[in-house]
Amino acid sequence: MQRVIIHADMDYFYAAIEEREDPSLKGKAVVVCMYSNRGEEGGAVSTCNYVARDAGIRSAMPCRQAKSLDPDAVFLPVRKHFYEEVSASVMEILRSSADSEESFEKISIDEAFLEITRSSESDFDNAREIGMRIKEEVKDRERITCSIGIGPNKLIAKMASSFQKPDGITVVRPEDMEDFLRPMPVNKLWGIGKVTGNKLAEMGIKTIGDLGEHDIMELISVFGKNRGTWLKQAASGIDATPVQERTASDQIGRMASLMHDTRDEEMIFSLLEELAVDVLSRARSRKAGFRSVTVTVILSDFKMSTKSRTFSHPVSDMESLHGSAKEIMQQFLEETTLNFRRIGVRVGSLHEMTGQKTLFDF
Repeated sequence: MQRVIIHADMDYFYAAIEEREDPSLKGKAVVVCMYSNRGEEGGAVSTCNYVARDAGIRSAMPCRQAKSLDPDAVFLPVRKHFYEEVSASVMEILRSSADSEESFEKISIDEAFLEITRSSESDFDNAREIGMRIKEEVKDRERITCSIGIGPNKLIAKMASSFQKPDGITVVRPEDMEDFLRPMPVNKLWGIGKVTGNKLAEMGIKTIGDLGEHDIMELISVFGKNRGTWLKQAASGIDATPVQERTASDQIGRMASLMHDTRDEEMIFSLLEELAVDVLSRARSRKAGFRSVTVTVILSDFKMSTKSRTFSHPVSDMESLHGSAKEIMQQFLEETTLNFRRIGVRVGSLHEMTGQKTLFDF
């Protein structure tokens, strides 16, 4: 069967989450920074939205330089744990769309590959429909967007996802690979870094088409056998690397916003139960028990807090999950007078439960 691979890439992930949390940021340049111990004048840009990019701000740029380019931009500190909570929710959506548990590969906090050869029946029209469903589910659940690339291998899918950003979907069929790749600048080929790009430029190779037509023996003499052969194959869109989980995911989580900022316990606990049911369903679909339960809250001042409970042995029943989550949430309610904006439930320290039954199974 013809392989069909999806690459899903969240759009300006950190900044998009900050825009979602604070609607007043919409339309403004938003820059998320990893500050150093020198305060807000030190550190570097982690990511930024497209308004900021239009002003020339880029990832890894010193924060001081970014502020000089757009003094009116909104600069925010990285909230890594919060972004990881959202990422976990998005990755579960993607994982559930793959052909199998083994056909999913998370490659960073905001992007992943999934193989859909079987579910699409090797039909790229069906694959596009699957890609659109993924985009809609991410938008409905997390209120952020992603760009989707679909191709016959990981290389093409990865490059396709960047073709129509933000919020785009690009399908590259096997017969269209050459037309898709040929006109692109050679440094756009996934896997080519600055050093390799500079060497290729010195050789007069400007586009991927130029690279594909170049003599392979010269490439090997300059870059070595493995690298030279790879460059030649990649320029033709050849990539046989499998989609496979790099490291086993050790947590399953879900976050959601309340209808409005509130301390109404009925509303809070109702959503908490809904999240717990969803998380448990996902854990059971992976035949996994868990040893920890974590509840996350984001308050009306946008600050995030988490509390966890750890069990002495793996569990997989609703009473353990929901009961623990309710107790933790009650502690949060007692500790603050602020309204609640978003809440989340996560289970961790996963253990395979195949062959074991709990009361929940009956």
